[in-house]
Amino acid sequence: MTAGARRYRLPLLASALLLCGVIAWRVLILPAPLAFAGGHQVELAAYPGRNPTGVPPELDGADVVTRGKYLTEAADCMACHTAKGGHPFAGGRPFKLPFGTLYTPNITPDRETGIGAWNDMHFLRAVHEGISRDGTRLYPAFPYASYSLMPDADVLAIRRYLETIPAVRLANRPNSFGFPYNQRWLMAVWSGFFNPGKPFRPIAERSAQWNRGAYLVEGPTHCGECHTPRNLAQAMDTRNKFAGGVAEGWNAYNITSDRDSGIGDWKPSEIAAYLKSGHAHGRGVASGPMAEAVELSFSKLTPSDVAAIANYLRTIPARRTNDTPKAAGPAPGQPSLGAGYSGNGARIFADACSGCHAWNGAGAMVGEAQLSGNRAVNDATAANVALMILQGAGTPGTPRRFMPSFRQSYSDKEIADVANYVTARFGSKPSTVSAKHVGELRHE
Repeated sequence: MTAGARRYRLPLLASALLLCGVIAWRVLILPAPLAFAGGHQVELAAYPGRNPTGVPPELDGADVVTRGKYLTEAADCMACHTAKGGHPFAGGRPFKLPFGTLYTPNITPDRETGIGAWNDMHFLRAVHEGISRDGTRLYPAFPYASYSLMPDADVLAIRRYLETIPAVRLANRPNSFGFPYNQRWLMAVWSGFFNPGKPFRPIAERSAQWNRGAYLVEGPTHCGECHTPRNLAQAMDTRNKFAGGVAEGWNAYNITSDRDSGIGDWKPSEIAAYLKSGHAHGRGVASGPMAEAVELSFSKLTPSDVAAIANYLRTIPARRTNDTPKAAGPAPGQPSLGAGYSGNGARIFADACSGCHAWNGAGAMVGEAQLSGNRAVNDATAANVALMILQGAGTPGTPRRFMPSFRQSYSDKEIADVANYVTARFGSKPSTVSAKHVGELRHE
């Protein structure tokens, strides 16, 4: 090697090491959940206001099983631990991940296939540390990094409730992960960096309502697990806290205080209505996993807890999301006006959609059918629009919420056409979702 080559090699090596260090720092060293809020975090016993953990004032004096049921619903345990058409909490629900399929476990009191033989310490260790009774490491698809913020009393109250549900004998299904993702011991390394492992500590300078909302959002309801993007290590990238993520193929939208792509211009009453009913007028209807969370979790919360969540969410620092720009206004009422009327998408919309949604997007009969202002139609990926067309929404017999599935009625190309037409007519940025992508969503 010449002297000149040696002279350039050292700076290049130093630059490469510096770059690796910066990447490692951004991936491995992340802000704590409440780092954005300032102030001083204190132990629960030192907080001068009402204890923000546990149950809300409406349930003061309730027995431990009632408290546990409320916290179980807040934590949305049934959604993940119930397969489609299966027994509640008996597991078996598949989650398709980039590296295989994960099946949730049985958490009923059955002693052989559930958690009936577990003691309190086993349960606490699983919820807080992601370690099963036999020492097996759990994958963070189980949101123990969020649940670790829950104090022992709340976790054990959940256990007391789970002890009262019917035991179901149903063996757990093995995951389909290949090497190296099937090496569960690696989760110990992951936890070392990304699981805080400490119970919630309120901020002394903040109100009791704000701290209650912070506890619920960061802990039991684990909103960030869906609404925060992931980094290279598949941990929540808290530098972009609540800026949007993906859940089971659905886009979980930006819920920061950004006024265009987030919820910064939502009124507290609109946030509360969305959480309690899955619909806020002019804002949209909950669909996919969010609709499930509303049905099984948020709709069960007391008014004071819903208000606390809304109060906390409105303080999250704004993050702009380019895929969801500011919502467009109403579309023209006449079919021939507006974007792309002569295309195949417009024909399908006329045949199958206009009767409920109307050409101006205001909804022909019920507010839930309104398209203008809906987050999904302002999403340039059109993923949620396509999934809504494929899967439908709601339950038959509940007409205000029910939209039928068109999975069997239209091809991938036709669904892509109508999805792109809907975003062009009712959104502010046309999408270009492809038939191939729709096929992937159909499989998902």
